[in-house]
Amino acid sequence: MNEMDTRKTLLFAAAGYNLAETSRMLEIAKASKDNFNILFICYGGKYEHLIEESGFALQKMEPRITKERMKHIYRGLRGESLNTVNYFPYKEIRQRVAGELDLLGRVKPAAVLTGWVLSIALSARIAKTPFVNVLHSTTIREFYKANLQPLPGRTAVLAKILPQKVLVSLINTLILHSGPIVRPYNKIAAKHSMRKFHDFIDFIEGDHVLLADIPEFANLPEIRPHLHFVGPLYAKIDLPVPEDVAKIPKDKPIVYCAMGSSGSPKLLKEIIQGFAHKPYRVIAPVKGITEEENVDVPDNVIVTEFVPAHKVNPMADISVIHGGQNTVMQACISGTPIVGIGMHAEQEANLETCVRKGFAIHFNRYFVKATDIIGAIDTLLHDQKAKEAIAEFRTQLKKWHGPENAAAFLKDHFA
Repeated sequence: MNEMDTRKTLLFAAAGYNLAETSRMLEIAKASKDNFNILFICYGGKYEHLIEESGFALQKMEPRITKERMKHIYRGLRGESLNTVNYFPYKEIRQRVAGELDLLGRVKPAAVLTGWVLSIALSARIAKTPFVNVLHSTTIREFYKANLQPLPGRTAVLAKILPQKVLVSLINTLILHSGPIVRPYNKIAAKHSMRKFHDFIDFIEGDHVLLADIPEFANLPEIRPHLHFVGPLYAKIDLPVPEDVAKIPKDKPIVYCAMGSSGSPKLLKEIIQGFAHKPYRVIAPVKGITEEENVDVPDNVIVTEFVPAHKVNPMADISVIHGGQNTVMQACISGTPIVGIGMHAEQEANLETCVRKGFAIHFNRYFVKATDIIGAIDTLLHDQKAKEAIAEFRTQLKKWHGPENAAAFLKDHFA
């Protein structure tokens, strides 16, 4: 007869509408499953199925994310809304917190982990359950205090009338004092006799914060003690590489164009068609968009469905991406210089950090043209300094094993 399982439970709250967020939670859970019982909660989203397919217990929470809510979320993820962090109204947040408190009371986990399920950040504190958030060094207070967040989106035009240094300082100061965003959470917190959260960063940072990159990325001089670098946590989804991609000829440089559905379909169409007759081959996992836009795909471009980036990105010489943390880390560990178009502030911060490190070209989404992207690819393909810079950073990254480091931290603190 087997002895009773005495392992404690880790509760992972996954934002199932976001591949990067879902995969980060999964990578940590996979590395932690020998030390803990693992339970996931999720409110829905196109990537929720990955949790069950990975073999983890999943509690599907209510209220479920509706199609209309999903449209609103993706507008935020594309930077089409001023509010790019909090996608839910007060009533829905209140319902979420009530359900989460009930679950926490029954499960009594050793700790709660999330990336972007904001309601659990409040519920865990109300329940007095240790709360661990998974972020990265371009989203913490130290980054903004150093004035490293670039001007987001359309605000860049203000540099024509005010000094850019002044504008950058203003943007970073506004982020550091982002109190209005957390008003619905403070309203619920008050009902539970909790302290008021001063700003969004105060709210989102847990008892501990695991940073999914390394110190050399943003080169911040110092971070607070409850912040812990663990290394990259990019997706490693167990899917085969499409046959035509696996057999792509190696006679020319390869460009990995993974801009995806969060960008402008019109711009992507122009970029894909602009690849015609270029002296390189292109892998573009954007089939849904090319079919919708009736794109005339050039002979040197392979358009495909979703691909396992950790297998395909290393095949390339250049990455064309939006700049989410997972795709940036994947490009860096693959050793591919980056052409980036950030859709919202976090992506722009990641890309600008890569620019400072010398291996990326970053364009503002509102002013970029397809010819700019094509020109940047041509530039980076022949930029030896960029290749050397990313090779150096890749060497630094390879010393860090994110999932294992995160699992070791959780074992030391909560097992």
